[in-house]
Amino acid sequence: MHRMTQSDSQPYTLPDLTNEERIAGANAYRERMQSRHTCRHFSDQSVPREVIEAAILAAGTAPNGANHQPWHFAVVATPEKKRAIREAAEQEERQFYGEGEEKPKASKEWLEALAPIGTDAEKPFLETAPWLIVVFAQRKGGIAEDGRTQNYYVNESVGIACGMLLSALHEAGVATLTHTPSPMGFLRNLCGRPEHEKPLMIVVAGLPADDATVPAHATIKKPLSQISSWL
Repeated sequence: MHRMTQSDSQPYTLPDLTNEERIAGANAYRERMQSRHTCRHFSDQSVPREVIEAAILAAGTAPNGANHQPWHFAVVATPEKKRAIREAAEQEERQFYGEGEEKPKASKEWLEALAPIGTDAEKPFLETAPWLIVVFAQRKGGIAEDGRTQNYYVNESVGIACGMLLSALHEAGVATLTHTPSPMGFLRNLCGRPEHEKPLMIVVAGLPADDATVPAHATIKKPLSQISSWL
C-alpha cells in the first residue's frame, strides 16, 4: 500500500484572518445565502457560458470519497434537447400528481406538503431557462473514469457538489431550481450517459422572469435553536 509522504503533499493554506474577520465573513455569506430561493418562473434572457463553467468548476472542488470525484454535469442549452427533457419530465410528473382519473403516484400527505409551494405537473422552466445542468452520480469510474473502478460515498459526494453548484450560481446572480422527476432514467438516454451513471437532479439556471415571486411558505426557515445542538 502506498503511504503519502511529505513529497506527495502540499501546504494547507487559508486566508490569514482575525476572529472578527472570520465572523464577519461567515455572516456576510449567511446573509447572501438567505436571499437564495428556488425560482419557478424564468426569463429566456441569456447567461454567459463562462458563468456556468465557473460554477461547475467550483462544484468540482467538493469533498468526495477517495478523491474519485464521482460526478458529471451534462449542460443542456439547445432548444430541441430542452424540449425533449421537458416532455419526458412532464410525462413523469403527470403520473406523480395524477391526471384525469389516474391515481397519483404521490401520497396524499406528499401532495398536501407541496400545495403551499404551488407546484404541479407543468414545467415550462425546462424550456424557458437558458441552461439545464443535469447532474449524474458516477457509481464507478475513479479519477480515470474507466467505468470499472469502484467509487465511494457517491451520493454524499455528489450532494455536497450540488450544494456548492447552487451556491456558486447564486453568488453570480443566477437563479436556480432543482428538479427531480421520478424516475429519471430518461435523462441518461437524452444526455448520452453510460449505464453506471445515475441521474440525480436537474439544476435549472437562468435569470428570474419579471413577474417571478417566492411563495411565503418558502421563506419560513427553522431557527438555529431548532437545526442545531451544542454538546
